[in-house]
Amino acid sequence: MTPDRRTAALAGALYLLTFVSSIPALALLAPVLVGGDYLTGPDADARVVTGALLDAVNAAACIGTAVVLLPVLRRTTEVRAVGFVTSRVMEAAIILVGVLSVLAVVTLRGVAAAGGADPALGAVADGLVAVRDQTFLLGPGLMSAVNALLLASVVLQARLVPRAIPLLGLVGAPLQIVSVLATAYGLNEQTSPLSMVAVLPIFLWELSFGLWLLLRGFRSWSAAVPLDRSVAQAR
Repeated sequence: MTPDRRTAALAGALYLLTFVSSIPALALLAPVLVGGDYLTGPDADARVVTGALLDAVNAAACIGTAVVLLPVLRRTTEVRAVGFVTSRVMEAAIILVGVLSVLAVVTLRGVAAAGGADPALGAVADGLVAVRDQTFLLGPGLMSAVNALLLASVVLQARLVPRAIPLLGLVGAPLQIVSVLATAYGLNEQTSPLSMVAVLPIFLWELSFGLWLLLRGFRSWSAAVPLDRSVAQAR
């Protein structure tokens, strides 16, 4: 197995890990995110902590995909390669803020159980849940679209995978950005049909990209692919 093939397989596995961790996490966090009575409701601390840890795994996998792909992407463009790493790290950082918010709610539940129900604790918990909702909007929502614009454009230029795969990302990114902005301005809901339709191309882009890298690897480099000026000058 060549170094590029190993890089592709590792990057693909990390992309798939983001799905394996983030999708179950959303279901496991439901007691905190849905209902609004977590502090006084049935004990679900273990479930929620597991969901938070899976979100942390997702954040780590996000950074991993960028770090692994950086040496390959910078062969074509230094600027967009570094931009992709930066945006991926920002996405992971935003996700981790949401993780801390959820874990803080779990801590508040312990305080409420020990000292009795306090309306102030409920208000703080609601605020922490609101923070987590916003991190979900800005992290997996907005930053995933920025990631797609940066990464898919490089992948398309370098012809690393079939054109249809990065085109999904380039088409989906503007849709996702519009959906996120509409939600931020109160014109849309994160769970609305519009949001579901807008996120589908990005979902398919990342899934198909990860599967292709894991199972097939990068296509052969083409000498016809032009380098960005920054890369050409460095050489």
